[in-house]
Amino acid sequence: MREAMFWEAVGSTEESERRRVRCRLCPHECVIAPGSRGKCHVRLNRGGALFAEAWGVVPALALDPIEKKPLSRFHPGSYILSAGGYGCNLSCLFCQNHGISQRGLDPFNRSGDEPADDRRVLPEDLVNEALALRDEGNIGIAFTYNEPLIGYEYVWDTARLAKEKGLLTVLVTNGYVNATPLQRLLPYIDAMNVDLKAFSDSFYRDLCGGSLNPVLETVRSAAGSCHVEITTLVIPGENSSAEEIDALSRWIASVNPGIPLHLNRHHPDYLMNEPPPIDRDSLFRLADVSRRSLSHVYTGNL
Repeated sequence: MREAMFWEAVGSTEESERRRVRCRLCPHECVIAPGSRGKCHVRLNRGGALFAEAWGVVPALALDPIEKKPLSRFHPGSYILSAGGYGCNLSCLFCQNHGISQRGLDPFNRSGDEPADDRRVLPEDLVNEALALRDEGNIGIAFTYNEPLIGYEYVWDTARLAKEKGLLTVLVTNGYVNATPLQRLLPYIDAMNVDLKAFSDSFYRDLCGGSLNPVLETVRSAAGSCHVEITTLVIPGENSSAEEIDALSRWIASVNPGIPLHLNRHHPDYLMNEPPPIDRDSLFRLADVSRRSLSHVYTGNL
């Protein structure tokens, strides 16, 4: 466990309100009472200070093709060591990776020191493992699988060390982060895939428990600093109209028409058992709509 970055004490004269903290990492800006965690499940108020409880807990670790992130135009044909934790600051009803992103359980046994079922990987150990895999085509480290930015401190500690060792760093993220933490981290990030879930604030509010504009601001900021690709999971009847995909694509093009867009089929999962996945021909037609504005459009989960 490591003390968190980007938080402040919330003062009050009421005994019941003392020692609360406000997390400033993401747009939720959770006010957290002692002994409680934020919406992300991993930022804990411990005695009036905020801690990154899951720092270094890595339940998912694999050497993946870079295209799996997905990044289609960033060192194609290479591999990247992919590390993931647990928890998320969004609560998408259709989450395709809810086993870790929505776990919401304390990964530590109650003795308080060691993970109960997940290994802890120190930043220097993760960097050394990435370096050892160079002969297998590894180019660096990707923070992925769950939402990496809720584990900001681990990404911060590891990415800076990785850059010192000549490794590339990748974020696969929902983009739901405040501007100050993002700007501080971007110099250590080489590529991002941002999950732009829809081009509708009501979609974010009703299906994800968030809002659209912070994600757009993340894309805009990141595109000026590193390689960016966008993924949109297409859900029939929710974000699948040609009008919405056209608006989403035109907005991306206003940032940079060269930003690649991945339109992927969803599958029913988590709390959304319906609708079934969009049919392939319909997805291909939406990709053609996007190509009116963007140079690189890909379809996935076919």
